[in-house]
Amino acid sequence: MADLLAAYRHTTKNRAEIEASSQCGCCYCMQTFPTDEVVAWAGLDFSQLDNPDAADAETAVCPRCGSEAVLGDKAGYALTPQFLGQMNEAWFQRTIVRKPSPKK
Repeated sequence: MADLLAAYRHTTKNRAEIEASSQCGCCYCMQTFPTDEVVAWAGLDFSQLDNPDAADAETAVCPRCGSEAVLGDKAGYALTPQFLGQMNEAWFQRTIVRKPSPKK
C-alpha cells in the first residue's frame, strides 16, 4: 500500500518528470503511451478560482481518457498492467482501506 500512496504523489505537478520520461501510464484508463502523446496540462490554484491565469499547467492530462492520473517512467514505478490496475483499484474504485476516524 505504501508504494501506491507514494506513486500517487507523482500524478500531480508532474510536468518535469513526465517530460523527462519516455513512457507514461494512466492510473484511470490503465493505458500506456509514449510521453510525446501528452499534449495537455492541467492545474488550478483554488484560492484564485475566478482567475483563468491561475492555472499552473503542471499536471499531465491523459491523451486517452482526459484524466489527471498520469505517471511517467521516471517516477520509478513499472508501468505494467498489474501496477496500473492496482493504482486504479486503490484510487478510483475506492478500495483503499482507511482507519476509521475517532468518534468525537
